[in-house]
Amino acid sequence: SYIRSSLDLNTASIIATSLVQSKLDYCNSLYLNLPEYHLQKLQVIQNNMARAVTSKRKFDHITPSLKSLHWLKIKQRIKFKIASLTYSAIQFGQPVYLRNLITLQSTRPTRSGSLITLFQPSCPGSKFTDRSFHFKAPAIWNKLPAHLRQPASTSSPNSNYGLLALPRHQFLAQLKTHLFKDSYPP
Repeated sequence: SYIRSSLDLNTASIIATSLVQSKLDYCNSLYLNLPEYHLQKLQVIQNNMARAVTSKRKFDHITPSLKSLHWLKIKQRIKFKIASLTYSAIQFGQPVYLRNLITLQSTRPTRSGSLITLFQPSCPGSKFTDRSFHFKAPAIWNKLPAHLRQPASTSSPNSNYGLLALPRHQFLAQLKTHLFKDSYPP
């Protein structure tokens, strides 16, 4: 906050993202299904960072600042990470240890059945198990909009790689847009 007055908004945002946001995002997929009070602590850090970047006072409403910076809230950042890891596992088969944890459902000849959908295993009810990638990735993936889960028209039905129509950069951009709308509903 001491040097903030000498920085423009873009520079302050870059510094905040590289120093703080990167720490919030590091292994954030492990935060999946943490109790709300733990996630709220992380959200407070992000809110304070947005206040510093946008020069808002302590009691100013922070949502407009987060929205103007185009930052996803913590819960959506976690979903973004899980969905992007799932995309890589489906599209490229990488990382192998995650690809082995998900199972593609067979496609049906119906319009909705042609989407890339993951088998949702039944959860035994353990708090640790229901937070695992094996259980949560299919739940998050299957709730994504249809345009993000479209199969590639030229992919072979026997191929495990290159199944999705969208290339990675388009998928991530459209995923962020979808989750941004979830973070800041109209």
